[in-house]
Amino acid sequence: MADLENGLFSGVNQHLNSGDPTINYRFTTALIKGGANQWAIRGGNAQSGSLSTFYSGVRPNVSGYNPMKKQGAIILGIGGDNSVGAQGTFYEGVMTSGYPSDATENAVQSNITSVGYTAGSTGGTGGLTVGSKTSLRATTSCCTGDYLKHDDSDANVVIAGVTSSSSATDKGDATWIVRAGLANSGCVSFESANKSGQYLRHQNFKLGIATSDGSDLFKQDATFCAQSGLNGQGLSFPSVNYPDHYLRHYNYNVYLAVNGGSNAWDSSTSFADDASWAVASPWAP
Repeated sequence: MADLENGLFSGVNQHLNSGDPTINYRFTTALIKGGANQWAIRGGNAQSGSLSTFYSGVRPNVSGYNPMKKQGAIILGIGGDNSVGAQGTFYEGVMTSGYPSDATENAVQSNITSVGYTAGSTGGTGGLTVGSKTSLRATTSCCTGDYLKHDDSDANVVIAGVTSSSSATDKGDATWIVRAGLANSGCVSFESANKSGQYLRHQNFKLGIATSDGSDLFKQDATFCAQSGLNGQGLSFPSVNYPDHYLRHYNYNVYLAVNGGSNAWDSSTSFADDASWAVASPWAP
């Protein structure tokens, strides 16, 4: 959609455009262009393929849009009202004058895909095998005996010590079944090994386990694209819908955190260690 100052438009009408597809690309190319009573939305997968045209036609039949009335600043990557109406990370962009041809934009897309954007040097699964079981061990020096696990008495996810003498319940709580990412099959989701159908999921930046409600939001909240560990050990797991936020333990709880953000769990202190996880043999068979 395009933010045309007094509303979001995906076509000639506000909001609804049956030609808009549902997309879940890890990286997305998005283009908006406009001329005299003509504008278009185009987009595609920034990792491969060509662009599609989602709308091309006349401007909205609303006062101030034809002719277009332009005021204020132009900001790339975030709404001018600093709203929270969308999720994602803006990487780079450009603004040009004129109304470029589709052929010109297709050439730009070809250049973008040639760069080979990836979620990390190890790829979206980090070498994890879909269908296998795994346990994830903390790599911070304080906590190398602690594992990512859910509390048996509630839905919270924490790090806690697990040893060969731990109970079968504790071992099961610290074991995860690797699934193809619910929102992106090139990434991973983690299903609890002893609570079938419940997945590791962030909500309000806190990690817990929950049963999928089938919504796109749940699928995104439960999908992580593995990359090489930020501290050089194991793997780190950015979220598919907050790709600059990582699974990070903080005070023995687990959060979705960004290095140096505004929340306490975003502290830069030992961030790389806290957000790196060693892939270990599963505690539960």
